[in-house]
Amino acid sequence: MSHAAAPETPSNMLVLLITLVIQSLAAMALLTLPVVAPAVAQSLQVSAAYVGVYVAIVYAGAMVASLMAGAMVRRFGAIWASQFALLLCAFGLFVSVIPSVWAMAAGAALIGLGYGPITPASSHLLARTTPAHRMSLVFSIKQTGVPLGGLLAGLVVPGLASWTSWQTAFALVGLACIVCLVVAQPLRAGLDADRDVTQPLTFGTGLSGPLRLVFSYRSLRVLAAVSFLFSIAQLSLTAYLVTFLHEDLNMSLVQAGAMLAVAQVAGVGGRMLWGYVSDRFLGATRMLIVLTLMIAACAIAAPFMQHMASSVVIALVLVVFGSSAIGWNGVYLAEVARQAPKGMASMATGGTLSMTFFGVVVGPPIFGLVAGLTGSYGLAYLALLVPSGVCLWLLWRHRTAFLTAPS
Repeated sequence: MSHAAAPETPSNMLVLLITLVIQSLAAMALLTLPVVAPAVAQSLQVSAAYVGVYVAIVYAGAMVASLMAGAMVRRFGAIWASQFALLLCAFGLFVSVIPSVWAMAAGAALIGLGYGPITPASSHLLARTTPAHRMSLVFSIKQTGVPLGGLLAGLVVPGLASWTSWQTAFALVGLACIVCLVVAQPLRAGLDADRDVTQPLTFGTGLSGPLRLVFSYRSLRVLAAVSFLFSIAQLSLTAYLVTFLHEDLNMSLVQAGAMLAVAQVAGVGGRMLWGYVSDRFLGATRMLIVLTLMIAACAIAAPFMQHMASSVVIALVLVVFGSSAIGWNGVYLAEVARQAPKGMASMATGGTLSMTFFGVVVGPPIFGLVAGLTGSYGLAYLALLVPSGVCLWLLWRHRTAFLTAPS
């Protein structure tokens, strides 16, 4: 009797490419509304400031979904989970086309539920197919999908909205997500062969399981806490930079937007550079310590940027700020995959990522409160010394926790 040959596992390069594209489209879906917020707000007759509520709803959904992602990946497979996530993002965008505040809230929740499983699923795939000595670099390249998605949203969506309408722009981004999930279908046979149909998938277990796993290992606990603190710096930079440069430094919105693009591009380059440096020279702990010190240095420089005469000097500060505050994710995610028990990279990533998203939810509002109380966005950036200091203390105190990975 002949037996069908086992499906061949795709190459690491192909896995990296598809996970990068999926990550980019999910990030683009998340940022589709924020980059055209004034047009949407005018259509709905609400304040554009409500974009903060929209982002909070998205990341609240992402927190829940990231915790459920580990069990979903183990039962259905990482590619299937990624396809389902893209489908949720697409439906979220389609629902958001309805000119209603409640439809926008529902769309934000769907996009968040879709965004949450993307990184745990990709971590599962990359942990299986990437050589150990290249993990930080490969994970960092994949994580460039987040700022790349932001760049795509900023470059494509406003143009589409002005050429047609913001509703059409939303629908086209949703269709791009659908196309991507169809393109990924041929990879399911090889990459989802390790799925376990007996894996339980209950809501309570799905939420608590990843957290129990994270809190069972000291190294994962530390990484979760570090990601919470790093995400506060990252979202404070990206969410408030244009306002800071426009109001505190009197830059035009066009010039401030260009400076934000500089920081985002630096984040793309930083994710790849720090992954290489971590793999080749420093290791994850020392690399994260260096990035923490870079963020702290930029936080100290922020209040003095209004006295910097040259925009070139300001751009250089933002290159350092962007490369560190946006560029840390790949090194962190690769170390989570290393420290996770064998076969549980997606569950460990989901558990730690819930803390990352929690930092995204609470960090920017606290930053805005500090800016309002002090009357200065520069001083609010200076306050990032607090999470940076806690992060530095955690990494130094627990540096030996990363010397070995659990079996």
